[in-house]
Amino acid sequence: MTTTSSDREIVVSRSIDAPRELVFEAFTQVRHLSRWWGPDGFSTTTRSFEFRAGGAWDFVMHGPDGTDYQEWITWEEIVPPERIALRHGAFRDDPDAFDSVLAFEQVGPETRIVMRTVFPSKELRDEAVEKYHAIEGGQQTLRNLATYVAELTSKGTGS
Repeated sequence: MTTTSSDREIVVSRSIDAPRELVFEAFTQVRHLSRWWGPDGFSTTTRSFEFRAGGAWDFVMHGPDGTDYQEWITWEEIVPPERIALRHGAFRDDPDAFDSVLAFEQVGPETRIVMRTVFPSKELRDEAVEKYHAIEGGQQTLRNLATYVAELTSKGTGS
């Protein structure tokens, strides 16, 4: 796992021992997302979910300390099973929302997922890193995805 960053960017990546289509699928259906999304100790309650370009995922992340975080993701671009571009904020049209692009690359039997997030300013990026532990949270989220996909693979389930 590697992590690099510039003054407005966070990049987190991970290799997952599963076909790209299955890893990509874990992002396409709320029944999957709600099982693994977020850092360790967090759970997710979905209010609405429409996975299509221009669609949105309106949800609440429940922190291990009992704090609820209102979240809103707008799916900007979806290229199955290669790429997902999204805008993530606390609510629709959040001026502090950030953009993320997830790239899925098949490398032998594994899928390499790279999550590149760009914030509107260096200050917002620094706040995400320092206050919300965004790098560690991103690494934990991708690890949770890998664990979940491994469970799907061992059960022989997918779609």
